Amino acid sequence: MDIIYSAQDLMQRIEKLTSDDSVCQVFIPGKGQVTIVLQAKRQLSIAEEAQEDPELREMLQASRKAHEVGEVMTTDEFLKSISKSDFQ
Repeated sequence: MDIIYSAQDLMQRIEKLTSDDSVCQVFIPGKGQVTIVLQAKRQLSIAEEAQEDPELREMLQASRKAHEVGEVMTTDEFLKSISKSDFQ
């Protein structure tokens, strides 16, 4: 059983988990023994997610149409258009 002294130690231990080695127990001083279970979820492709979610499908279609007619802003343009005051 690993003893965890920092968030970095904990993340390193979690990163070691795999689908074959998906459970571990660690000891966190002041908290006690903790069991970590990796519950991997199958990642859907964007196409699969869009097929399951009509709202997402609609957003993607609208985005494609906007791109086709030039109604888009690059990431660089977007970042230049915002300021600290937008977040206050």
